[in-house]
Amino acid sequence: MDVMPKWAEVILVPLISLILAAILSALVILAIGEDPVAAVNLMITGALGSTYGWGYTLYYATNFMFTGLAVSVAFHAGLFNIGGEGQAMLGGLGVALVLLFIPWPHWTIALLAATAGAAVFGALWAAIPAYLQAKRGSHIVITTIMFNFIAAAVLNYMLVNQLRPAGSMDPATARFVETVHLPNLHEMLAPIGINFSKAAPANVSLVIAMIACVLVWLLIWRTPLGLEIRSYGKSGRAAKYAGIGAVRITMIAMLISGALAGMMAINNVMGEAERLVLNAVEGAGFIGIAVALMGRSHPFGVFLAAILFGFLYQGGAELALWTSIPRELIVVIQALVILFTGALDNMVRMPLEKIFLAARMARAPKPDRKPTEPAE
Repeated sequence: MDVMPKWAEVILVPLISLILAAILSALVILAIGEDPVAAVNLMITGALGSTYGWGYTLYYATNFMFTGLAVSVAFHAGLFNIGGEGQAMLGGLGVALVLLFIPWPHWTIALLAATAGAAVFGALWAAIPAYLQAKRGSHIVITTIMFNFIAAAVLNYMLVNQLRPAGSMDPATARFVETVHLPNLHEMLAPIGINFSKAAPANVSLVIAMIACVLVWLLIWRTPLGLEIRSYGKSGRAAKYAGIGAVRITMIAMLISGALAGMMAINNVMGEAERLVLNAVEGAGFIGIAVALMGRSHPFGVFLAAILFGFLYQGGAELALWTSIPRELIVVIQALVILFTGALDNMVRMPLEKIFLAARMARAPKPDRKPTEPAE
């Protein structure tokens, strides 16, 4: 029996971790001579106070949903996929190849093809570390992080030597044709009377990310395959004894994980940049680890954590723009959130477990004590 109720596990532990991170961040801001209350107000106003700010917050959140889901699926299989960065890079390459060389008549058809291209390229890039883990015993953490660097080299070669337009010095592809440009939230919401910022980069891929959250939930908790993935992640030996193949589950979980990471490219490559550039991922693959940890590897938790980190990204950009707080301090604040919600999770969890256990014992009925019989 779990010591803490589910609501405390999902809500209370992350909330307290966030409060602790916020307090420490406020002390750091005070130490450099800035007002933490004014800084928080500026972050909230910049990230949530306008449709422009919301557009950027949701744009970043879309990236983090894809990479957070990717890490979560691997977590459920007992695998630590930290190669989301490289898988997203290769997913972008898949999107670019599909959109540059095939004349799509409309963005809807192009979106389906680009999603497939991103998923396939991301899955194939994850398949190699998965095979090395399943067949050769190579540690998935080492191989996936190494493959991030290989992916960066592959992407650099393709952009500089193969896909760069003639005469261009920019390591990027040509812009995609206008027929495949994705509608942004302004174009999506205008027909129902909502006036959203035209300049905000959030686009229809946000809907794809939310659908992906639902599909991952259905996969993990409502299908026999999901049961096998969770069983193998809980106890590999017991799963093998039950007839669940380790190689099969490792390969399937990593293929799904890589596909989800690769699908991030439909947001930043097809949706925002409308071309493939060298540093398109911008660390979102690594942020996905923090999002999965904070969201407890549950799709709804990943959705909420992605929005939080989207807020931190956009709010941090506003701080760096309008105050003397350096951009590096924004990274420190984000790192503190990751530290408390991930690495120092037990620092919050263990005291809470003691409190809930003590409360449960206090509510438990005490056994009746029979009066002692007088000796004859």
